[in-house]
Amino acid sequence: MDLDVAILSRIQFAFTVSFHIIFPSITIGLATLIAIWEGMWLKTHNPYYLQLAKFWIKPFAITFGMGVVSGIVLSYEFGTNFSKFSEMTGAILGPLMAYEVLTAFFMEAGFLGVMLFGWQRVGRKLHFFATLVVMTGTWISAFWIIVANSWMQTPAGYKIIDGKFEVESWMAVIFNPSMPYRFTHMLMASFITATFVVAGICAYYLLKKQHIPFAKKGLSMCMWFALVLTPMQAWIGDMHGLNVQHHQPTKLAAMEGIWPAEEENVPLLLFAMPNMETESNDYEVGIPNLGSLILTHSWDGAVQGLKAVPPEDRPNVPLVFWSFRVMVGIGFGMIGIAFLALLLRRKGRLFENKPFLALVTLFTPMGVIAVLAGWYVVEIGRQPWIVYNLVRTSEIVSPLPPERVLFTLIVFVIIYTLLLGVYIYFMRKLIKKGPPSMKALEQQLIGMKAPGYALAWVKLLQNKKVQNKEGEK
Repeated sequence: MDLDVAILSRIQFAFTVSFHIIFPSITIGLATLIAIWEGMWLKTHNPYYLQLAKFWIKPFAITFGMGVVSGIVLSYEFGTNFSKFSEMTGAILGPLMAYEVLTAFFMEAGFLGVMLFGWQRVGRKLHFFATLVVMTGTWISAFWIIVANSWMQTPAGYKIIDGKFEVESWMAVIFNPSMPYRFTHMLMASFITATFVVAGICAYYLLKKQHIPFAKKGLSMCMWFALVLTPMQAWIGDMHGLNVQHHQPTKLAAMEGIWPAEEENVPLLLFAMPNMETESNDYEVGIPNLGSLILTHSWDGAVQGLKAVPPEDRPNVPLVFWSFRVMVGIGFGMIGIAFLALLLRRKGRLFENKPFLALVTLFTPMGVIAVLAGWYVVEIGRQPWIVYNLVRTSEIVSPLPPERVLFTLIVFVIIYTLLLGVYIYFMRKLIKKGPPSMKALEQQLIGMKAPGYALAWVKLLQNKKVQNKEGEK
């Protein structure tokens, strides 16, 4: 069997980037939640806010470390597997990646240690400031990554000289047509992902009747967050969809399974099996005209379909179609849970309804799955283009021996599977251990009243006294 180096390189990058995106999708939102809890503790002095912040800071640290390690590989793959792409777009994408390192990475690296280990070494306000800086760093990191990817989706502010992209306007490059929608959509997705991770673990504790006050406070806050964030995300997604229709109509047609070159009165397909050979859908189940209403905000609006472009310019329609439905289905499930929580809260049964708690526990990883499905829609839907309508993916693959790419792919699968196993093991261990006790927090708070240097000095003197006493004996 002949091996296709282009397919193997794309599979390898898809696998490694899919593994990587799991962790930022959690840490961006979790850093924000930790900052909120710590700020609420400083404001109200409610110890349960401090308990939430101190418990979740450890899962955040582990997840953050996994994200850094798995992300380093991606930059190398640009050079090894897609060297022509780096050569063609380096003048634009290179600086964008560098900005991410010079801003977000330095902010996170500089203050992460204070956030993780500075509880009793610095004052409360300085520690809170460090937490805010780390939170802001995760947002800025997401910003630059989304800028780079959005430029590949909707390129702007460039000129092509001798087959290479050059910057004509940095403002146009950075604020390209899809960037504001995609950045907001991704940031909101990360907030929702972290919200349901925390809510799921708190629901699990309530089912097991463990750490009851801690779990009630965490679940209650997260359900309020979900009630606000999930409908807002649906609205942002609708705005993003309109942007996709304008700038990437073929991707939208694949998302909705629309085949005619132009179709009016588009149904909303609840189920279908897109058939790329017959250029039609099998087993369609749809709601008449609702597709037009959602996509154009008009009951009989016309939408460009897949047949408007040649077959070689179309993405893998079944993958895009079903990835989109997985993402949307999970999203509506989260909206349903948020409103169900509101109903149970009014009845005074939010913390006692076991089917609801089991459902929330089941949704713990669903945010990550929805993020992955969304990224598959974005990336597969753009194909066969790496820079939309300008550069084909097949044109930029490095001429490597297919056997070597297959070997590295197998190695990545083995190593990343082991890493994921280790990550799950330590996360399970932290969850099983539970939050710090109130007694432990009270003891730590005594030290936190003193400035960090003063506290360190007192500890040093105490150690010296102990050593002197042992010497006298």
